Amino acid sequence: MLRFFIEGGPLFMGLLTIELVFLFIAVWKAPAWVREIGLIALITGVLSTLAGFLQVSDVIERAGEVPLPVIFGGLKVGLIPIIYGGLIYLVSLIIRIIQKPRI
Repeated sequence: MLRFFIEGGPLFMGLLTIELVFLFIAVWKAPAWVREIGLIALITGVLSTLAGFLQVSDVIERAGEVPLPVIFGGLKVGLIPIIYGGLIYLVSLIIRIIQKPRI
């Protein structure tokens, strides 16, 4: 798991982890914010992936020909933050369902 954190990039993965901590704090302190914090994590993951793809395309443009395994390795690494953000959003939705009052 630590390998994915390091490969995903310390800036955005750290930010997503802080959002996960805020999510668990919001469960007790501000239950109405649980879904919104999860949505922020999802958007952060998407923005991280887009920023990574922008950097990769810039490097490929400067390098010229790049082997296909290197490109797909970069795509794999670029998708890690969006998966992490999506998992945080999924956790927030599950918590929100559990917190909803039952009829």
